[in-house]
Amino acid sequence: MNEQTSGPDQAFQPMQPEPPARPPRQPVFNLPPALFATLLLLILIYAGQSLLSRDGLYWFQLNFGFIPLRYAISLAEQGPQLYWTPVTYSLLHGSVEHIVFNGLWLMAFGAPVVRRIGTFRFIIFWILSAIASAALHAALNWGSDGLLIGASGVVSGLMGAACRFAFPSGRQMVRPAHLNPQLSVLQAMQSRTVIIFMLLWLVGNALIAVGIPLVGDGSQEIAWDAHIGGFVFGFFLFALFDRKPPQENFQQAWPDDELQS
Repeated sequence: MNEQTSGPDQAFQPMQPEPPARPPRQPVFNLPPALFATLLLLILIYAGQSLLSRDGLYWFQLNFGFIPLRYAISLAEQGPQLYWTPVTYSLLHGSVEHIVFNGLWLMAFGAPVVRRIGTFRFIIFWILSAIASAALHAALNWGSDGLLIGASGVVSGLMGAACRFAFPSGRQMVRPAHLNPQLSVLQAMQSRTVIIFMLLWLVGNALIAVGIPLVGDGSQEIAWDAHIGGFVFGFFLFALFDRKPPQENFQQAWPDDELQS
């Protein structure tokens, strides 16, 4: 038999602990694909607008922006624009500042809502919240020939929807926002965090209503009423779009000792 023996330099060496594995890198903007595609669409549309002549831009906004006057005259005098403009106006923006401001808020509040309700319901939510925003704007500006453009009404709708689940109370353990349980309207109205957020939001819109801009050029009129229409829609009707949060996936992806928000 051949037996192997170890010399002095082959003596037993204690196992060295392996260095801890590096955590996977997280992208700076971890956006759901549907939201990323939406932002890209808004940017592409605005870039296309910037290439149009002055007359071309006027035609584009006239045919895809929302104008309350369309609904104050008889249908016989109307074109088909009244059917799609209550939605398409939300995809147009008037300046770089306008689209950047809406884009930032869209990323902040759209991400948890999209993760919560999924792509298809997000598309339906966008369409209906845009219509709700335009409807209140038209009701309060009946017969006006002013042009309404921008995603602010939809963003406000997403803010209202987020109030129903994205602001957990201090008694709840920290978890990704889209996995929080849905609050009823009454429960949301009893949440201190939600109430503070809503008050700040209402104050901001009240300042806009009296002509005090929060950011940017104060000479640009802002449709505060469209914001309210969207917020009311999202807050009160969110339950129609909600689906049960995947609690089982939460347990697998976020162990009890590694909860993150």
